[in-house]
Formats: sequence, structure tokens, C-alpha cells
Amino acid sequence: MSEEATYFWTKVMDGKTRLGLTKAGQDELGTIKFAHLPSVGDKVTKGKTLISVEAEKAVSDIDSPVSGEVVAVNPQLANDFDSLNSEEEADAWLVDIKEA
Repeated sequence: MSEEATYFWTKVMDGKTRLGLTKAGQDELGTIKFAHLPSVGDKVTKGKTLISVEAEKAVSDIDSPVSGEVVAVNPQLANDFDSLNSEEEADAWLVDIKEA
């Protein structure tokens, strides 16, 4: 299993791919204190860094599982990163990407 498959779940919706943090990713990282996310309009490349996270167990760069353009960033992450630590995996979404 690749690192991306460990950390991210993906869901295709309305022609976009939503990426979120898996429970396995949450468990491996611990409580996330900070995440540096791409901005809307940024281009991302499969296998290149998508996000950098600072968590209680590790500071990690996590690579994107897809290539494309960021079309949305979870607005909950503008103020804090609690949703990335949520028990509800669907709340722990990061970005929507329109795949290239």
C-alpha cells in the first residue's frame, strides 16, 4: 500500500476528486496541530507534496494521489485543524481537485 493510500481517502463528486485524511492517517500522525494546504487555483502533481502537517507524532509532507487543479479547500481549516482530527472521516476532507 502506498503512503498516499494510507493517508488519503478519495471520493469523486461532480467531476472533482475530494481528498481527505483517513483514520489510519490520523492514527499514524496523532493530533494535527497545523497543516499547510494548497490554495484554490494551485496545480498539484501526483507523487509531489500536497500538504505538510505538524502533528503530535510527526511532521510530514504527504504526496498527492492525483494530478490537477485545486478547486476548493475545506473552509473549516481556515481557523483551526480540529476537523482533521474528527471521528467522522467525511469531516476530515482537505481539498477538491479537478483532475488534469
